[in-house]
Amino acid sequence: MTYYGDYQTEIYNAGLAGELPKVPVNFKDLEARAHAAMPPGLVAYVAGGCGNEHTQRTNVSAFEKWGLVPRMLVGAAKRDTSIDLFGCKLPAPIFMCPIGVISLCSQDGRGDVATARAAHTMGVPMIASTFSSVPLEQVADELDGAPGFFQLYTPTDRELAESLVHRAETAGFKGIVVTLDTWVTGWRPRDLNLSNFPQLRGYCLANYFSDPVFRTLLEKSPEEDLRAAVKRWAGIFGNPLTWDDLPWLRSLTKLPLILKGICHPDDARRAIDAGADGIYCSNHGGRQANGGIAALDLLPGIVEASGTTPVLFDSGVRSGTDVIKAIALGATAVGIGRPYAYGLALDGVDGIIHVLRSILAEADLLMAVDGYPRLADLQPSSLMVVR
Repeated sequence: MTYYGDYQTEIYNAGLAGELPKVPVNFKDLEARAHAAMPPGLVAYVAGGCGNEHTQRTNVSAFEKWGLVPRMLVGAAKRDTSIDLFGCKLPAPIFMCPIGVISLCSQDGRGDVATARAAHTMGVPMIASTFSSVPLEQVADELDGAPGFFQLYTPTDRELAESLVHRAETAGFKGIVVTLDTWVTGWRPRDLNLSNFPQLRGYCLANYFSDPVFRTLLEKSPEEDLRAAVKRWAGIFGNPLTWDDLPWLRSLTKLPLILKGICHPDDARRAIDAGADGIYCSNHGGRQANGGIAALDLLPGIVEASGTTPVLFDSGVRSGTDVIKAIALGATAVGIGRPYAYGLALDGVDGIIHVLRSILAEADLLMAVDGYPRLADLQPSSLMVVR
């Protein structure tokens, strides 16, 4: 049994020898340190949200509306944080969200590789983005048996979409996560003020440039004419999917199909009826639409509508306490986004591992102190609205 809370003992013991954590354990200091270490354009892209970023802030503050009710005398010396997710037995209820510029967050420009290596070390799933600095096959190799899922931005060219899915299946990914809310980018002032869209500069497009179908769409290879290749990519990137497209998507693979961006109960029910194996409740961390509703506030409705279908969740998660609250509201697994990107920026693979261990330590210790030995003990009734 893994007790993630033991990480604090490691930190305190290291302090006896004069060693302090290289990377902060709390998000506020982690974010500040990472921003100081990252180029301004990258900070804008990773930290920025849509519009005036109200939705992004609301995602975070929504967690503060809930308090976990302590329960005593339950013998919480032993905790079980394991989950089953699409046939994978996992030691913890978290995963690493797909981040389209995660490669750039690493000082060597290979953040996808670093994330996969951290996933392997921790046994925490990585959802690998379509946007990558290395081909998806290399990311899968670096996972080295750890669970990984492939996130698909569905292009308008169906043959290319099929190729990407089949490559992911062959590479050993455990599921396909289709992002529904990013067929066009939202209004992002931080990026616009810098006229900065990394993919239009040729970054993070290795999955396209290495794809045999995509290469047939080009007169010259990306190595010979990068500008033309990027222009071709931009012309086919965004597919405004409809319900009529779901049977085709479902037909592409026998892997679990998870639909990301579902925020309405009716959409969850309809997706499941159409063959979705998982529902991913997310508003893209507030990066795509400034609608003003926190994803956490939408989660209970999605969980109820989904029945026994697993519900993944992200948006606004900054701590282990946030993870526990999302689990109590019904999430099967909770996605970590910006925190691990900042850990990567500060200390590579070790930085990601430190951030994940810190989040899990806080979650484990909260379960211990408040008397919840198992994740199954965390229910909506475990929470109280804080007035």
